[in-house]
Amino acid sequence: MDTASVLRELSGKARPLKVVMFGAGELGREIFREARRSWYELVAVDRYQGSPAARVADREYVFDMLNGDAVRHVVETEEPDVVIPEIEAIDTEELLELERDGWFVVPNAEAARVCMDRKLLRERIAEQGVPTSPYTFVETGDPEDYREAVLDVGLPAVSKAVMSSSGKGSHYVHDEDDVEAARLAAKNEARGRGDVAVIEGFVDFDVEVTAITTRHLVDGGMGVTFAKPVWQYQTGKGDYHGSGHSPDVADYLPWGPDSDRRDEELAAEAEERVYDAAEGIVEALGGAGVFGVELFVKEAGGEVEVLANEVSPRPHDTGMVTYLSHRPGLSEGGLHLRAVTGREVPFDEEVGGHRILRPLHPAASHALKAPGEVEGYGLRYRGLAEAERYAELYLFDKPFAYHSKGEHVTCEERMGVALARGHDLEEAVRLSESAAHAVEMRAGDTDWSAQDEDEGHFATR
Repeated sequence: MDTASVLRELSGKARPLKVVMFGAGELGREIFREARRSWYELVAVDRYQGSPAARVADREYVFDMLNGDAVRHVVETEEPDVVIPEIEAIDTEELLELERDGWFVVPNAEAARVCMDRKLLRERIAEQGVPTSPYTFVETGDPEDYREAVLDVGLPAVSKAVMSSSGKGSHYVHDEDDVEAARLAAKNEARGRGDVAVIEGFVDFDVEVTAITTRHLVDGGMGVTFAKPVWQYQTGKGDYHGSGHSPDVADYLPWGPDSDRRDEELAAEAEERVYDAAEGIVEALGGAGVFGVELFVKEAGGEVEVLANEVSPRPHDTGMVTYLSHRPGLSEGGLHLRAVTGREVPFDEEVGGHRILRPLHPAASHALKAPGEVEGYGLRYRGLAEAERYAELYLFDKPFAYHSKGEHVTCEERMGVALARGHDLEEAVRLSESAAHAVEMRAGDTDWSAQDEDEGHFATR
């Protein structure tokens, strides 16, 4: 399918265009909120009723999207202009079949399949000559084969299920005593396939960033526009916890926003290398829309190195900071909607030949996690007035909170995000943390609780 031709056709169609989105969570809700500015017909699909994006949709369907027959039924019933997969747990083979039948799947069905499978993704990244950490793939069924694979890569290492996301099925292997726990996490806790794991050598990076990369129509053909690199950090469980970016990348490149070192030249070099790496990967994947390209940045002896980690073929959780940092309509959700329906994507400057959309000010996001003891329906919140002294709150209106029950990982449900601006990125990060930790939650008869995770937090240093 010629993506540019489809987008040119969509750009000339009368509104409303119809969009079906598979996976109607908080990231999808921002896409639909932006769609409400410009008159689209919106259909949401998720595994439970009352999902965040479904609350702003015209219609919703509820089923497990690994059921390819059900996915096809919705597409053929609704006859959408655009099909947006916004979840990893979906039948990617059915998406390929739908695309072959002429439906417009974004960014494209192959990109969705590749990015969901860490083996395929590593192969695609290697084809572009972008460096990564050392890695190998191993089946999780044989403990001895798995142990040998870990030791071949070297310790410390990170083990990840080959098909999963958001830290599910991942485990940090400090030493040989962690090997069996890592194998069981990959095997039993993946969102998709758990029969194979990727073992990655640990990268001693200075900062991890996401390149929010939008592939869209440019002068009738396809091109890319970047947001400024988004700094991010995760908790030990491997899930996004905070992010931010700034018009001045020297606030956080190449050493992170908490460093007392600053070098404008190295920051500029790191920024350009981030764009170079991300563009190569995204152009290889093709299609249209926002990609979240995760990269490690490190400096040694005055030289900057950028290594690829993972790619999301859709708006990225770290990119929620753009809800506050970018102009109205140009959050990552708005950029995705513009890109997949053939609308113009503006830019503010060029860096090394790349189109860049600048943030308005330094800004940061911090996840609102449901504490471990808060689980179930009937969610309530307090402390919001205190939190709003520091930041803006986006509550996702999820009907319940839950916690995965795996022996090796506990992943709290993300119920919202705190967004703050500051004079520099470090100030914005501290304010977003203060806001997120001021919010208390309860569900049913549970006690009021605030999240107590403080790993990597600036406010506790």
